[in-house]
Amino acid sequence: MEQEKILEAVKQALEKSPQRKFSESVDLAINLKNLDMNQPTNRLDEEIILPNGLGKTLKIAVFAKGDTAQRAKGAGADYVFDPEEIAVLGEDKARTKALAEEVNFFIAEAAFMPAIGKTLGQVLGPRGKMPIPLTPDKDVVQIINKSKNSIKVRSKDKMTFHISVGRKEMDPQKLSENIGAVINRIEHRYERGLYNVKSIYVKATMGPSVRVI
Repeated sequence: MEQEKILEAVKQALEKSPQRKFSESVDLAINLKNLDMNQPTNRLDEEIILPNGLGKTLKIAVFAKGDTAQRAKGAGADYVFDPEEIAVLGEDKARTKALAEEVNFFIAEAAFMPAIGKTLGQVLGPRGKMPIPLTPDKDVVQIINKSKNSIKVRSKDKMTFHISVGRKEMDPQKLSENIGAVINRIEHRYERGLYNVKSIYVKATMGPSVRVI
C-alpha cells in the first residue's frame, strides 16, 4: 500500500471535516471479505503499535507487587494493584466494570493471571481487556511504554469494524503512518493479504468518510 495514497486520503478526510469545539478522533472503518468469521482463526484480535501513538494519553493498570510494582508506578502506570486486591475487585463488579471501561491496557505478573482469569475474566474477557502477562524475562517499564502507543484491534465475528488511529489535531503524515501500520498488520495477518480486504475508509468523528483502499 503506497504511503502517498494513504496520506492523500487522510488530508481529504481532515479537509472535509467541519471544525468542532472538541477534540475529534480519526477512525478507520475496515471491511473484510471472503472470510468465514464463524471460524475464530479468521477473526482479528491483534495489538498493534502505532508509530506515532494515538495523540492522547492511554490509561494503564498493573497487577504486581514489590519491585515490579514500584517500577510500574515510576513508569507512569495509572493504577497499580497488589495481588490481594484481585479478590476485592472480584466482589465489586461495578468497580471492575468501570475500570474495564476506563483503562486501555491491563498488565499482570504471570503468577497472578490464573486468579485474574477466574475472578475478573467475566468482565475483562468480553471487552478484550485481559492483562498482558508479565513473565520474569520481560521489563514492566518497556511493556508500559509499548502499551501507551498501542491499540487493540478486535473484529469479533464481524466483517466490518472500526478502530481509532489518532486525533484530528495530529499531523496528517503521522496519521497516515499509523494507518499504514494497521494496514500492514492486516495484510500479513491473512494468507491472501489485502485480497481479504473489501475496503478501508478514514474519517474524523463528525466528518465524511474517504476511501483509503
